[in-house]
Amino acid sequence: MSENTKISGFIGKKILRLISLLLVVSFVSFMLIQYSPIDPVRAYLGEMSVSAEHKAKLEEYWGVNTPPQEKFLNWAGSLLKGDFGVSLIYRIPVTDVIKERFTASLVLMASSWLISGVLGFVLGIAAGMHKGTLFDRAIKTYCYILTATPTFWLALIFLMIFSVQLGWFPIGLSVPIGVTAENVTFFDRIQHLILPALTLSLLGVAQIAMFTREKLTEVMSSDYVLFAKARGEKGLDLVLRHGVRNVALPAITLQFLSFSELFGGAVLVEQVFSYPGIGQATVAAGLRSDVPLLLGIVLISAVFVFFGNLIADIIYEFIDPRIKQQEETI
Repeated sequence: MSENTKISGFIGKKILRLISLLLVVSFVSFMLIQYSPIDPVRAYLGEMSVSAEHKAKLEEYWGVNTPPQEKFLNWAGSLLKGDFGVSLIYRIPVTDVIKERFTASLVLMASSWLISGVLGFVLGIAAGMHKGTLFDRAIKTYCYILTATPTFWLALIFLMIFSVQLGWFPIGLSVPIGVTAENVTFFDRIQHLILPALTLSLLGVAQIAMFTREKLTEVMSSDYVLFAKARGEKGLDLVLRHGVRNVALPAITLQFLSFSELFGGAVLVEQVFSYPGIGQATVAAGLRSDVPLLLGIVLISAVFVFFGNLIADIIYEFIDPRIKQQEETI
């Protein structure tokens, strides 16, 4: 099979998988919401009192008495045209809400993803180089504690210590209160971003650090590394030349597979820090019965996680075939 045919087949399978994923996610999510106690009319009206006639018109507009299957087909038809509906909370198109909130979340998640990847990789390399020492055991203990730490708890601790008690960082939000958008500086945004990004990144450090450590110890006990040692190579130069080069791509692959955990952690972190991202919008949509926004976020999050897995699959299939070969020999 030629390389072009292989790539075409790979792309075709991934497109079909994405389409099937979106169909299943959209149908299941829609039906779960329909059979839940969510009332879009009450969510739209809030605390306002209206006449029975007005309420009946709103129920007709939102299709409250329409069979769920018919409502799903109507919603799916609008979705295919690019119409996600209007948010009941923000009273603007869902696509505008998602665009604004997801942009803020991408900055937070990208910063956390980079910090956790770099820090976890460095700690994993350091632990692998000093396997069995007190330093190695300290890093492993640190990773085990992080793995068992709830995201929201760590966020609350950081908020109380660094924002409330020490006053080093703002208590919440992504920009200072009372400052217009044109007057918000880059430093202001960074200052509001540091604590949420640090909280979210620390929880992703453990997985990548432990994986890198195990892979490095395997590489360092391999025959070609033993041969390199016999030729006189040693220390950091040996690790950089043979160890890091062999564990970097598998570690990056694992990091891309963590997109789902990253998104889930962002929901909790954004809620604690009142960070106006997609996570906070998700919680608001669920609590205030904003069905169009909730469904739109579900689909966008599914696409986000899918592309993270897709990048990992591309590395797995084409960039570093050794990963696949190692799995086949196990």
